Amino acid sequence: MDDLRRIFADLGVADAETFLASGNLIFDRAVDRREDAAALERRLEAGLEQALGYEVATFVRDADELAGVVDAVPDETRRLESVEAVNLAFLRSSLDELARIDLDGLETDIDEFHLEGRHLFWLCGTRQSESTFSNKVFERTVGRECTFRGLNTLRRLVRKYL
Repeated sequence: MDDLRRIFADLGVADAETFLASGNLIFDRAVDRREDAAALERRLEAGLEQALGYEVATFVRDADELAGVVDAVPDETRRLESVEAVNLAFLRSSLDELARIDLDGLETDIDEFHLEGRHLFWLCGTRQSESTFSNKVFERTVGRECTFRGLNTLRRLVRKYL
């Protein structure tokens, strides 16, 4: 985590702080405040690849967007009677109609998905280890990069920093 903070500092990100050992970094803003999130993601990915020697996808969200999506957990529209785990995927953009059809094909008796813009909720009716679904399955099937985080971790992050 110290190395990751150092890499971000070298890339011009002010006050980078890691959250748990989750791969999440919290920072105020990049030095160039005119840089939009997509440009920042590309710059961070290039810098991380140079520093680490392999590709790393980044998904930048501001505090308001993160807090809003964490509060948007689907409740009333669920088809699963009980949910053991809720995960949230960060996507670069919302899914088009073909990608949504591919996503629908991934639903099972224990896996349910809810798309909220460029965020995807994965509700699992059992332990995740019993599911055949994973971020790699999503990426192969839908053809989009993503990263999943547990909802409990994200709620803790929001409570701590917002």
